[in-house]
Parts: sequence; structure tokens; C-alpha cells
Amino acid sequence: MRTRPFRRSAWSVVCAVLLVGLLMPGVSFAKTAQDIDNEVNAAIAQFDKQMLGGTAFLQEANGVLVLPKVVQAGIGVGGEYGEGALRVKGKTVGYYSIKAASIGVELGAQETNVILVFDDSQALSKFLAKSTTGWQAGVDGNVTLVKTTGTQPLDRMKPAGEIAGFVFGSKGLMANVSLQGAKITKLNK
Repeated sequence: MRTRPFRRSAWSVVCAVLLVGLLMPGVSFAKTAQDIDNEVNAAIAQFDKQMLGGTAFLQEANGVLVLPKVVQAGIGVGGEYGEGALRVKGKTVGYYSIKAASIGVELGAQETNVILVFDDSQALSKFLAKSTTGWQAGVDGNVTLVKTTGTQPLDRMKPAGEIAGFVFGSKGLMANVSLQGAKITKLNK
């Protein structure tokens, strides 16, 4: 009978260690600017390969935040972390991290690529102004997740909202994909 409380506390410890590891980038995710740029280039290439007209779609945007290899994991309590770059007219203008924590029905782990496309110049300006202290999806700006199979050309799509979000290239298994509440903060690289 005493094994149940022990199991629960053991799972709590595992979850806490997992969250700390995900949310402490200086310890486990220290990447150089060059590392991030290389991963961003690979994510954009994969996006273009999976989405018809992907590169042209991204080139027309006011700004594109690419967060490659975002790790999401959870067992009841979950978290996510990743680092990426904001590109304006194809040039990197800053480096950013994404963090989120969640409680609920979380089970599994996955690595995904996230691209936020700022079609609206005001939304990009608001992001730049707020990101030094932390810009939060759904609070500081509305992100519309675009669900597409990749067979419809992106140049014909006009996602509703000021920021279009794409989550693609998932490796691993996790049922829940959401950017709601994720905090994006500017990094000093």
C-alpha cells in the first residue's frame, strides 16, 4: 500500500527535473549564434520542402521568427524550450528563446520546428518592443496556427490574424500542440 505515494512522488520528481532542464537554457541548451543560424536555415529548407511556395511566402512577410528544434515534454506536467532567430528581409536581426509550462493531460516528448510569420508591420513592431521582457502568445499578440497538408500553395493562403504560426517536422509523440501562453524572449547572442 505504501508504494502508491512513493510512485506519485517519484513521478513528481521526474517531472520537476524535466521542467527544470527544459526551462534553464544556460545549463542544457547553450547554443552559439552560428548554431542557431544553421538550425534556422535547415528549418526554412524543410519548411520549403514540405509547403508549396514556402520560401516565397516567407520572403513576403515583414518578419519571420524561426524556432527550430523546440523540445516539448511532459508527464502530467509539461514544458517546452527552444532557441531561434528573427529574420527580416532574409537577414537575422535577433535571437530569441521560447518557453512554456503546462499542467494537465501531458504525456510524451517531441521536437518540432515553429515558424511565426509577421504579416502585419504593427504586430512585428509590438513583438520587437515587448520581446526584451517577454512577449506572450495569445496575450501580447494573436497567433493563428495554420493547419495545412502542404498541398495547397502558401501564396494563395491568407491566414486570419496578425501572426501566422506553423508547427512542423515533429519528431516524437505528443498529442498536444499549442503556442498559447508560450513566452518568447530576446537573447543576447
